[in-house]
Amino acid sequence: MLTLDIFGFKALWSPYFLLGLLALIAVYFLITVTFRSKFVDSEPLTKKQAGLFLLSISLIYAIKGSPLDLMAHLMFYIHMISMALLVLVVPPIFIFGIPVWIWRKIFKISWVHTLFKFFTKPLIALIIFNGLFSFYHIPMIFDRVMQSFWLHAGYSLLLFIVAIFMWWPLINPVPEHQRLSGLKKVGYIFADGILITPACALIIFAPGSIYATYSDPEVWAQVMSLCVGPATFAGLNISGPELFSSMSLLHDQQLGGVLMKIIQEIVYGAILGHVFFEWFRKDQADSEKELQQTLEPTLIE
Repeated sequence: MLTLDIFGFKALWSPYFLLGLLALIAVYFLITVTFRSKFVDSEPLTKKQAGLFLLSISLIYAIKGSPLDLMAHLMFYIHMISMALLVLVVPPIFIFGIPVWIWRKIFKISWVHTLFKFFTKPLIALIIFNGLFSFYHIPMIFDRVMQSFWLHAGYSLLLFIVAIFMWWPLINPVPEHQRLSGLKKVGYIFADGILITPACALIIFAPGSIYATYSDPEVWAQVMSLCVGPATFAGLNISGPELFSSMSLLHDQQLGGVLMKIIQEIVYGAILGHVFFEWFRKDQADSEKELQQTLEPTLIE
């Protein structure tokens, strides 16, 4: 069985992508620390915010710049793990990593605020996110996107953006922005879990391999050529992903669908637990406040 080392350092670690992310980190700290005093209503950057932002960028690099990205072109289940991290794990971390005062500055741009307000409406956010995710995993669409560098990069970015829209009604940190109430959050999470199920079911219960990206040697060669570079791939003389894994294409595909659903259930379960705890705490606080208001006249007398 072959190892990933044959593809070389550049293909494995994407140094240019890493430099781009490091530049983004530099801009983040210039705005939030070095030049923060130049912004009206700015607030000091907390360690938690900085840590969450760095974690989100580190995960993005792991998903799209590390050997994990290359492995996702060889094994479908790795692709689905990467997708789950990109749209279910990274967005909420990224949202909390941006200071509230920066979100407010962003929303002062009228067209950004208009678009954000529209696309974060709960029903619209759910339909667009799950629609684009499911659309992406239609075999004909998936294979076409994977064979184009710009389509693949663009669609990945689009999915990340709509994932932020999807998460916003649940966890947005800006107090003046509408947030769902406790019961509505529960319904929102359940609806999200249901809407993503058909795409996973298509993948899990398909009778055979449905993606030419992993099963057709010519399509796979085109995809890998874009991933590692035409010159590098031409010199390797390899025929298909079966050289890197002993798992059958069907089992690889089924495992990918199952893992996507499991990760989704774990993430949504954690959020659901947080929602119930938050709801219970608020209900307790309201009850104590009502009791105090009831007892105050008696104590005065």
